[in-house]
Amino acid sequence: MTFKELQNKIKKEKPLIHAITNPISINQCANTAISLGAMPIMAEHPNEVEEITRTARALLINLGNITEVRMQSIKLSSKVAVKENIPIIIDAVGVACSTLRYNFLSEILKDISPTLIKGNYSEIYALDNTSYRSNGVNAESDLCIEKVGKSSVNLAKKYHCLILATGETDIITDGKRMFYIHNGHPRLSSITGTGCMLGMLCSVFLSAHTDVQAVCMAAAMMGICGEQASSQQGSGSFMTGFMDNLSLLTDTDFENAVRMEEMTIEKV
Repeated sequence: MTFKELQNKIKKEKPLIHAITNPISINQCANTAISLGAMPIMAEHPNEVEEITRTARALLINLGNITEVRMQSIKLSSKVAVKENIPIIIDAVGVACSTLRYNFLSEILKDISPTLIKGNYSEIYALDNTSYRSNGVNAESDLCIEKVGKSSVNLAKKYHCLILATGETDIITDGKRMFYIHNGHPRLSSITGTGCMLGMLCSVFLSAHTDVQAVCMAAAMMGICGEQASSQQGSGSFMTGFMDNLSLLTDTDFENAVRMEEMTIEKV
């Protein structure tokens, strides 16, 4: 499926995306879905999440700013999504620095096989290397692409899912194929919530097409919009420009700017 075909399908079908996410970036995530033509719902009360998940086209689970209530709701919604064959996207925020989050995600993964596990280099590496820990939720700079690539492949095979490891070069794999996305801009890390917004981008795209290419296009779109929004102005203007590009990016813009490289697993 091409980027244009994916865009058109989303705008035509207006998929409902159920996101159980953190309050720090909830507004940006909702607006990300809307900018693509999807409909977000950010329900997290345990008494309603099962009902809402049944009507959704994708379930986004974000472990940022985790709470007991959100943990309970994640378990309930995950079971429904598995039963109804709804794509599950897990954003493994903070698993490299929080034992609570690491153990909780490990428990969840015993019962479900998600469509996608997303995280920065440190988070993906930590899921494959139990002794590894980072400081805070940002990726450690000493992790090289080769190490994270191997961990990504290991996790994809272990959990039978797609893996997205975000960094200066994004790594996407299904365990058989691997792609590097070279789009992006340093300013994306200068404002809070862009990683969570990418999780929503992936959720919207996977609601329309559950394939590794959908994740590649989501990551590339994120990077391209960041590149186009970069300027000498401040962070507020950058965020505004970034959101404008999310809603205005054309398939021609995408095709002209995308920098994607397919790798063979043997080279990882």
